[in-house]
Amino acid sequence: METIETDVAIIGGGPAGCTCALYTARSDLKTVILDKNPAVGALAVTHQIANYPGVSTEMSGEALLDLMREQAIQYGTDYRRAQVFGVDVNGDWKTVYTPEGTFKARALVLASGAMGRPASFKGESEFLGRGVSYCATCDGAFYRDKEVAVIGVNKEAIEEAQVLTKFASTVHWITSNDPKEDDLHSKQLLSKPNVKHWGKTRLMLIEGNEGGVTGINVKNRSSEDKEFLKVDGVFVYMSGSKPITDFLGGQVALTEDGGVVVDDFMATTSEGVWAIGDIRNTPFKQAVVAASDGCIAAMAIDKFINSRKSIRVDWVHS
Repeated sequence: METIETDVAIIGGGPAGCTCALYTARSDLKTVILDKNPAVGALAVTHQIANYPGVSTEMSGEALLDLMREQAIQYGTDYRRAQVFGVDVNGDWKTVYTPEGTFKARALVLASGAMGRPASFKGESEFLGRGVSYCATCDGAFYRDKEVAVIGVNKEAIEEAQVLTKFASTVHWITSNDPKEDDLHSKQLLSKPNVKHWGKTRLMLIEGNEGGVTGINVKNRSSEDKEFLKVDGVFVYMSGSKPITDFLGGQVALTEDGGVVVDDFMATTSEGVWAIGDIRNTPFKQAVVAASDGCIAAMAIDKFINSRKSIRVDWVHS
């Protein structure tokens, strides 16, 4: 099996990984991205970009990711499709194992992201990106003065519903169980005049047409009949996302919610290993935040490999 040596190995080709590769490659560090599949991931399945600075709102997430990847490649990044099944972070050289070969790097970057929950409602996967969303912060502005539904009773659902109250004419909050009486966040949400709570109610079906979502069918626990709600958007928050860390074998510290522990420079508890993007399981899962992580890590890696005392700011002056 082929063994490839490199300065920087990045596991994951999303916005975090591509940004990190862009900066390390421009710093003349030999860089390789190992990407399981460029067509998956939160950004790749985003129908329309609306809040990435300097990017046209006509662009899709997939198109933006393609540009990020090509830019990193243009500056010398070696991009490879590869499934990582294990790593060894002991010693000065970090080892990454894939079916295509073994990669040894002076610096290892974990940017594998988080695994979203599988679609569990009829119509959910069919209308994903066309009315079904998992991110109110990303898509809320598209539903100004429209009716939307939020599915879920967890903290994320409540916080995202709060975001939607700033845009939607009505937020239908669908919960299979009633929120706890001492839950202050729930009480704050229910105090909003444009929130309608459907307690002990299940989502049965998401309906739509070529234009996107047109409504949902719900069923209350105490009724035999289904009820149709006319909505333009459905925001689903059932079990959240889980950072993809199974290949690490417990070699870096994780938080209680499964995210990788990092310091201000994105360094993990294992020297020479950094973690960026959704694998950190931060509450702000945005492409611009992931890109920022990648930039910070790259500058720290440049300092680490070149044994400098300070971060070198990589501005281009004309």
